[in-house]
Amino acid sequence: VFGKDINLILVLNNLSSDRKTVKVDMSASTILYTRRTVAEILKASTSVELGSKQGKHIRVKIPYSHYGKYLTTDKRIQVTALCEVMRMHGLKLLVEKTIILEDTNIIIKLPRRIVVNKAVTLEISYANPLPEPVSRCVLLVTLMNQQVKINLARLAPRERSKIYFEFTPRRTGPLQLQVDFSCDKFSHVKGFVTIAVAPS
Repeated sequence: VFGKDINLILVLNNLSSDRKTVKVDMSASTILYTRRTVAEILKASTSVELGSKQGKHIRVKIPYSHYGKYLTTDKRIQVTALCEVMRMHGLKLLVEKTIILEDTNIIIKLPRRIVVNKAVTLEISYANPLPEPVSRCVLLVTLMNQQVKINLARLAPRERSKIYFEFTPRRTGPLQLQVDFSCDKFSHVKGFVTIAVAPS
């Protein structure tokens, strides 16, 4: 989850009956969806002794303080482990994993029945998932080809807040409501819902 520390486990298994020494070089970088590297956020090396048919776990932690300011709107982190089996003529194994962090959840609550030409109030709640305050918060609400920009108060660490939004649907059938939340520490957290408008 975006804003929380990332905990990973690299699992190494020795499938042979011989003892093995494995040198592990771990690295992690924030990346774009094109896989282009933005910034390296972790570099660590360790050596592991594996007995006959033995397995070992290497725990890796990437704190929010290491990745937060380097994350793009894609919220992707590429983690690699280059495992070299010593005294095996440079036998190497590369393990890769791409992590896509979950976003702040925007929750949109609708009344049970929405009728054409009758005013309706929606509840839109949004959150700051970070362990630090955020400011310059803006909510962009798009509905019926119209966009409304709402400037919001700053949010304390891990705070959730809500606003009420009123509109009057002018036609029956499905309506798409999209909400886009941005602030000084992250941008374009989206939520959307399809509203079914009933005839009066």
